[in-house]
Amino acid sequence: MQATVEREKELITRVIAGENDLFHELIRPYERMVYLAILTMLRNEQEAEDASQEVMINAFRHLKSFRGESKFSTWLVTIAMNEARQRLRKAKAAPVDSLDEGKEDREGDFTPAVLTDWREIPSEALEKKEMRQILRQAVDQLPPIYREVLVLRDLEELNQEETASALGINVPLVKVRLHRARMMLQKLLAPTLRPAAPAKKGFFGRMFQ
Repeated sequence: MQATVEREKELITRVIAGENDLFHELIRPYERMVYLAILTMLRNEQEAEDASQEVMINAFRHLKSFRGESKFSTWLVTIAMNEARQRLRKAKAAPVDSLDEGKEDREGDFTPAVLTDWREIPSEALEKKEMRQILRQAVDQLPPIYREVLVLRDLEELNQEETASALGINVPLVKVRLHRARMMLQKLLAPTLRPAAPAKKGFFGRMFQ
């Protein structure tokens, strides 16, 4: 991990110094991450491809502003989330900001967990192609503010602090939104799948590969 961070610092320094050809080497490990995050938000492959290209262009243009206060991948996914949000607003697909609830920023203000969350769906069931499609469709139905936190925590596997940084919110709010997102997703999946043993770590990400 440390070697990767040092290599990224070296590449960033060299790109800023004028070795532009190295930029692709810098972003290559994160291209799929950015695309999948945006695709899950926009739900349109062509637009996700266009948005991903725009993210990389913006990252190149603003590389000098990266101060290393967060991981490069977190900085990149922050740009991706902002791009996805802007496109959602332009398309008027859903009101992003108005979905925040007055009590949402209180830590521990969780929806009662009457249902077990989506991760307790059997891995064997989810590994079937039709189940992957059902999961994708369920994620698509989540409001944007819940979908984005689910994407970053369960798909990209960012930690709470990284997710908060990427979304511009605090950690307690990340916890609340993630809890609600998981409960909402499980409720959507409940008519089709029965909860059982916990799914494997990182399984959500594999559903979108």
